[in-house]
Amino acid sequence: MISRTFDAFTRLHHARRASPKDCFGAMRLAMTSLRKEGLACLICLLSLSGCTAWAPPAQDPPVAVWSDPGALGLGPSASGSPLEAQWWRAYGSPTLDALMAQAVAQSPSLQVAQARWRRAAASIEAAEALNRPQAWASVDALHQRYTAKGLVPPPIAGSVQDTGTVQAQVAWEFDFFGKNQAALDAALGQAKAAQADAAAARIFLQTQVARTYLRGASFYSLLRIAQRTLAQRQEVLSLVRARFQAGLDSEVELKQAESALPDIRTQVEALQEQIELTHHALAALVGGAVPPSQFTAVEMSALRPLQVPNVLPADLLARRPDVLAAQWRVQAALSEQKLAQAQFYPNVNLVAFVGLSSLGLDRLLQSGSQQWGVGPALRLPLFDTGRLRANLQGKSAELDAAVHSYNAAVLDAVKEVVDPLTSLRTLAQQQAQQAQALGIAQRTHELARQRRDAGLTPTLQVLLAESNVLQQQRAELELQARLLDVQVSLVRALGAGFN
Repeated sequence: MISRTFDAFTRLHHARRASPKDCFGAMRLAMTSLRKEGLACLICLLSLSGCTAWAPPAQDPPVAVWSDPGALGLGPSASGSPLEAQWWRAYGSPTLDALMAQAVAQSPSLQVAQARWRRAAASIEAAEALNRPQAWASVDALHQRYTAKGLVPPPIAGSVQDTGTVQAQVAWEFDFFGKNQAALDAALGQAKAAQADAAAARIFLQTQVARTYLRGASFYSLLRIAQRTLAQRQEVLSLVRARFQAGLDSEVELKQAESALPDIRTQVEALQEQIELTHHALAALVGGAVPPSQFTAVEMSALRPLQVPNVLPADLLARRPDVLAAQWRVQAALSEQKLAQAQFYPNVNLVAFVGLSSLGLDRLLQSGSQQWGVGPALRLPLFDTGRLRANLQGKSAELDAAVHSYNAAVLDAVKEVVDPLTSLRTLAQQQAQQAQALGIAQRTHELARQRRDAGLTPTLQVLLAESNVLQQQRAELELQARLLDVQVSLVRALGAGFN
């Protein structure tokens, strides 16, 4: 029997591209063999799935092409990452550490991403179950009147009877053509993409918390400088007013000193507004109120900047969770295309049942009420190929979209890396020039104080020199705040130590 079955399978396999008429004729012969030789001949029938009437069209899936990051400013690949998973600890701020822990524990947006991951992970077990035998049990009891005009003969016809059935069934689908495996691979791809999305959401949340915290700290530092500038301008106004009353200055100098105060007060009010808005933003990020005391004690000079190399290896982009998510979606789309192709082939199931059935519930447990059955089931699409082909074309289009999305994610990732690197190089030059300007202003202020103490320079000249120092300190603080913000952007662009 095995030899005849193998020969029949070989002949039918070589005739896969036969005409539909020949395919149906071969089907009829295979069904006759199935009745004669049993389940072993079922293998012959499986080869009919290649007939032209329902064979899937041959398609070559597109391949995602990794853009050359070296052409956009990144260096060669290298092992190791310059970032740690808890990169923000390098700032040395316990307050920031506490805010990060609160954000990860309470942020609604992160909880939504994690719930989506758990939902995608649950689909893996559902797909795995397709490859395992399915078993279920049923108990039925029916009180029924049988029609006197039907197929049931007397004395049952026209009478009211009770029927009962207790039955257990087992079904097992043989995955000859990889349909169930493709479904499992698609579920795995979607689950891994959802996991990477959750990691991307966590990194985005952490970088936003860091940027908001650092921005708030810079606003408080700028506010202290603005308040000192306001007090200093008030001192200048008092001296100018005294000189005007003594006839040493004209009204022009007095009005100039008075005009500086509204501008400084406006800056103070604007900074206080920004501080309050920052509190609101940070509270929304961490999922709870943030006391102002967490900012008032922060000094920008106490925050240690991150140590990031000027040239970064290109393979760090592969550690970005959004790029990995796009890659896994390509794999999932490819598996879904294979699943759509497998729909053209037959489903082969082995079904078995055993139980009790009787007419009359009192006889259900008596001898002779047993029933059982076992046999194969074959389902093959014949005239539904239009829907199947449309489904396959749709999955192929989804695969194209996933590949293009992956390429776009790679290009965006390269841009998000090279832009901060460019800004960091420029900021380093700007900070060097600003440090020189601040040094000159401080030296000028010191000389003015010495001359005042020696009685050679009036106090007004010392205050004017101090105004220049405050302006340079403000400029230096703004550059430092921008440097910290750009570094956080680079941290996110590099995946924030994600592995």
